[in-house]
Amino acid sequence: MVRKRMRCGFRHWPVAPRGLIACFRSMFFIRSCHGPYSDVMEQDVLAEIGTIVGTDNYSTSMADLYTYGFDASIHHVTPEVVVQPRTPQQVADLVTLANRLRIPVVPRGAGTGLCGGAVPLERGMVIDLSRMNKIKEVRVEDLYCVCEPGVVYDDLQRALGKYKFSFPPAPGSAEAATIGGMVATNASGMRAIKYGGTRDYVLGLKVVLPTGELIEVGTRTLKNASGYQLERLFVGSEGTLGIIVEVTLRIVPKPKKTAMILAGFDTLEKAGKCVSALIAKPLLPSAVEIMDSTCIKAVNQVVNAGLPDVEALCMIEVDGHPYIVAEELEEVVKVCESIGAVGLQQSDDPAQMAKWTASRKSVMASLSRLYSNLCSVSLADDMAVPISKIPDAVVAFGQIAKKYNVIVGTYGHAADGNLHTKMLLDPESEESWMNGEKAVEEIFDVSIKLGGTVTGEHGVGISKAPYFQKERATMLAAMASIKKALDPNNIMNPGKLQAWEGSIITHLRYPCDGYCDRG
Repeated sequence: MVRKRMRCGFRHWPVAPRGLIACFRSMFFIRSCHGPYSDVMEQDVLAEIGTIVGTDNYSTSMADLYTYGFDASIHHVTPEVVVQPRTPQQVADLVTLANRLRIPVVPRGAGTGLCGGAVPLERGMVIDLSRMNKIKEVRVEDLYCVCEPGVVYDDLQRALGKYKFSFPPAPGSAEAATIGGMVATNASGMRAIKYGGTRDYVLGLKVVLPTGELIEVGTRTLKNASGYQLERLFVGSEGTLGIIVEVTLRIVPKPKKTAMILAGFDTLEKAGKCVSALIAKPLLPSAVEIMDSTCIKAVNQVVNAGLPDVEALCMIEVDGHPYIVAEELEEVVKVCESIGAVGLQQSDDPAQMAKWTASRKSVMASLSRLYSNLCSVSLADDMAVPISKIPDAVVAFGQIAKKYNVIVGTYGHAADGNLHTKMLLDPESEESWMNGEKAVEEIFDVSIKLGGTVTGEHGVGISKAPYFQKERATMLAAMASIKKALDPNNIMNPGKLQAWEGSIITHLRYPCDGYCDRG
């Protein structure tokens, strides 16, 4: 039996108590929109899978199949088999088998994705890469490391920290997110303004193509001008073009000092103006996190964060040489005060900074516990706009929320223009879902009109697919051509990105019978 880590399940998808009960209820009372659990693969196919990976490394048990049917998104579809390979060759053999038999394949890391990218829409085979978790090489003298896709981000950081180096992208789910999943979604996090996202650090990859062929792309050098940069093609491809089985990453020295400032504002718009003013100074903070009053109330109520009771908050981080940090802190204070900041707090104490950062990371979970009948859902989430447009964006989001009578918590990595909006919906109310969907569409429309994108760091998956298609309309045909060339039988994570059709309110893992399958 496949041993499933809980971090891939409910732990990273917080729901209100009523919603949690409903989720478990639906687990045991199987609904037609998930398909019958008895409908598993034929025994001869399973026997061939067992020959490749061993009988202890695949499962068709009801509990395993159900668990692997969702990630941290709102969607759920039950696969037919879950496989946990241990080597690149096993992955290649599994994909070769799948391609021969036309079995849909969905690669999976920790399952922390918020958009349904790891949900197996056409069932088939989920390939869980968590057992391929070795850090194979760390070469600080050459500024790179090599690791398998199942390595957890925090584990890699601890290994690099021994050398006073780091892999800077910092996802919110750092304690669970895997390097392979980060590459597949081009993940980033709080410090992208200064350090960039995952794509900026990928030097090379080993990838199993949909035909089963194992190829190497990229190099182990910091410079590479040799032909097509295929390693960049696979970053952000969300498992639609192949399975990443090894990653070579550029690494950088850790900063000598870090400090933070907490700045309160009487409007969310002023907080947004503070962000753009900081960047225009010019200053290059390592992070600027923004939180609105709904988010502040939630984390104060649920985790006793002790944040100031204001309409909006900016958490500003600077790092580097101690002299530079001191100078930049002075500049940050001046900018904040010029915008009308109140209750400025400053600290370079690691414990205090960790507490502030933890309060920001707890927003999504806290929002789901703010009201007993509502849960926090990732719908209009993760859009990015030009930094100067943040004030316009947050004002527009608030107006849209009022228009459709939905509660929206707005927060995010404001220094790079990346905003998150978590909607609080009644998971059992059709009307609530309908209002949420309408609000989603308008929020994404505003983001695109402001010159932004519907996804800054979480990928497309299912939840953003219709809006991604609208944003990227002129390139969809080219994407389809690339997909056809590499995956002629369309086995790799089918139905995602440019291939998605229908509503995002579909295959819901909530008890909303009659509305869960509108796609």
